[in-house]
Amino acid sequence: MINLPKPNFRLLYECSLEAEKPRMIGETPHGIRRVIQITGGWFDGPNMSGKVLSGGSDWQLIRPDGVVSLESRYMLQTGDGGLIFVHNRGVRVADSEVGAMLDRGEDVDPSRYRFRTTPTFETGAENYLWLNNVVAVATAARRPRGAEIAVFEVL
Repeated sequence: MINLPKPNFRLLYECSLEAEKPRMIGETPHGIRRVIQITGGWFDGPNMSGKVLSGGSDWQLIRPDGVVSLESRYMLQTGDGGLIFVHNRGVRVADSEVGAMLDRGEDVDPSRYRFRTTPTFETGAENYLWLNNVVAVATAARRPRGAEIAVFEVL
């Protein structure tokens, strides 16, 4: 067996995203496509905090197996003015009953489904250049008017 270090995790930040209702593009050859506009929010962690800027989007594909594949792009603005681009990819896996509840905008306990993402970061802000080299994973919850995300650096 290969003996490699096991990863550890450190909280980068917790985030609350505010969003509009989904816009349905409809049935495509790959599944049902919808887009959710991100309108704001906040983030807070041990080494950075600030607000989520409006103008981002979450592009979602509901696959034939019911899994929601997502790709979101948005910007964080730190309290000291730094701008950070976030590119977040992931999946939300739920049984059909829970998936239908989430799609109706109901607030469902996140222990009833799995919502995981892999955010990456880009910034030119001097105080946050270290983010350009971070590998991160996140756990998330879908909320009626947005999402909650806890982002962890993989050490």
